[in-house]
Amino acid sequence: MISYINGRVKFKGENFLVIENNGIGYQVFVPEELALKINSGGEIELFTYQHVREDALQLFGFKTIEELKLFEQLISVSGVGPKTALSVFAVAPIEDIISAIKSSNASILKKVSGIGTKIAERIVLELKNKVAAFSNMAGVKNADELDADADAVEALVALGFSAGQSREALKQVGATEKDVRERVRKALRILKSS
Repeated sequence: MISYINGRVKFKGENFLVIENNGIGYQVFVPEELALKINSGGEIELFTYQHVREDALQLFGFKTIEELKLFEQLISVSGVGPKTALSVFAVAPIEDIISAIKSSNASILKKVSGIGTKIAERIVLELKNKVAAFSNMAGVKNADELDADADAVEALVALGFSAGQSREALKQVGATEKDVRERVRKALRILKSS
């Protein structure tokens, strides 16, 4: 079982990296936000989940052990495969996913391709008590903050920015600004200046 990898990024795809370690290149599927931040040629270390199927052997990589643990919990839910679970990280940061599950707010999960209402509600139901282990994480939000962030990201995506870029800009805006319109306006300034 490969649970950790450290090496140089030889190639960067849309949702995967090829990481060279001791002369061998490993294809590792990663969250979209991580793929955007990483440059080819740079060093990287990832916690990995090795998915074994009859016709494939795949690695899924995460920057933190918390992301890996949440990924493992997501794929434990019936109807959620590894690629779908990885897509959850493209919709919202880990803190928001945990907040949504804890507050029984399935709306964020429904935005993921491959997750409908039934599966989103099943995820919330099955994982609500299991995400209690993440309660000491910084950045876990209440339901109102979660909805405001989701609306702001959705507005920025509608304007042509990726979800990852939108979340990064909103982090720079900070949590002090509560009005969604103002958050979007300030995030737009940040995105246009970069």
